[in-house]
Amino acid sequence: MIDPTGDVSGGSSGFRRRVLLVLCLTEITSWGVLYYAFPVLAPSISADTGWSVSAVTGAFSAGLGVSALAGIVVGRLLDRWGPRWVMTAGSVLGVPAVAAIAVAPTWPWFLAAWLVAGLAQSATLYPPAFAALTRWWGEDRVRALTALTLVGGLASTVFAPLSAALLGGFGWRGTYLVLAVVLLVVTVPAHLFGLRGRWPAAPTPPGPADPGAIARSGAFRLTVAAVCLGAFCGFAVAVNQVPLLIERGLDVQTAAWALGLGGVGQVAGRALYTRAVGRLAPPGRAVLVLAALAVSTALLGLLPGPAWLLVGAAVLTGAARGLMTLVQATAVSDRWPSRFYGRLGGLLSAPATVAVALSPWAGAALAGPLGGYPQLFAVLAGAAALGAVLAVGTRVAVSPARGGRGPRDRRRAG
Repeated sequence: MIDPTGDVSGGSSGFRRRVLLVLCLTEITSWGVLYYAFPVLAPSISADTGWSVSAVTGAFSAGLGVSALAGIVVGRLLDRWGPRWVMTAGSVLGVPAVAAIAVAPTWPWFLAAWLVAGLAQSATLYPPAFAALTRWWGEDRVRALTALTLVGGLASTVFAPLSAALLGGFGWRGTYLVLAVVLLVVTVPAHLFGLRGRWPAAPTPPGPADPGAIARSGAFRLTVAAVCLGAFCGFAVAVNQVPLLIERGLDVQTAAWALGLGGVGQVAGRALYTRAVGRLAPPGRAVLVLAALAVSTALLGLLPGPAWLLVGAAVLTGAARGLMTLVQATAVSDRWPSRFYGRLGGLLSAPATVAVALSPWAGAALAGPLGGYPQLFAVLAGAAALGAVLAVGTRVAVSPARGGRGPRDRRRAG
């Protein structure tokens, strides 16, 4: 089945469901092991080794930076070869990387291990999974992407408490060794055998279509900037929300519950995303989501209380973060031929991943000079609002003469 922009969906409905189930399983595991275990284990790593918290966190952030850069190359490989071997290689590489983190005797070793883990992240986390579903599910991709991110949102729910439980019995080193085994047993065979299937050779889109020209276009650059600002704001809010709420007078337990309920809001926001698909064009969706992120972030910064109102604002912010994930996932396929999704998705994800890597450090670093966390959240809200303004310029005209859809049809298709 070929859509007017050159998209192809390959395989039976049973095959597509199998791929979706496999990726749901492997994304929960990959995110849990390679990302969400770290915030739980970081304090113990610092206390046990004597390395400062900033040094430990810096190694983790450096790995995310490598993931951003490597993602550009991974995107090209995905377009050409498909996800099976790319994601299997990432899983295989992740196992020794996590084991090396566990046994690191010095900080340079620890840093090097996280740099290798960053390579594994680039080939196993959301971007390659998004590319797989975009090509295999074709015009029905939004439903598949929504399902994947709904399930993937549970990675922290599963692996944060699991890591904490393992920490008590095995220490942080033993916990990472156990998690390396989990990564090996779950993701390597799942990617190797579960992603078997013909990778559709997407036909050349009607009319001239050059991924290099697309990447240099104003619409693409504005899309990258808007997604980058949204990712930075969303992750900075998540990391700095507990200190803000404590500064507002909440105790640690209530602030932690607010953060957890924000995760529930994140899943709920993703569940509502498909309702907007048929009603708004891609730029409109991006503007609406970024504006919602800006407003909810501003509410968190401005509201002095009471506690229930602050928790409500935290849930709204979580919902906006969940929507932002799907805006990023569909930003390329909604505007340009999915034939180039891997390459363009890598270029889109790279600065967003760097923004995510910098957001924990930047948030804490800016709070002091700005005068506190409420002021920080005002700045973050401004960044999301700027992203909403930039998203207005991300509309891509596809003329019917080139075999694409006109503006009216694109609004209907969403």
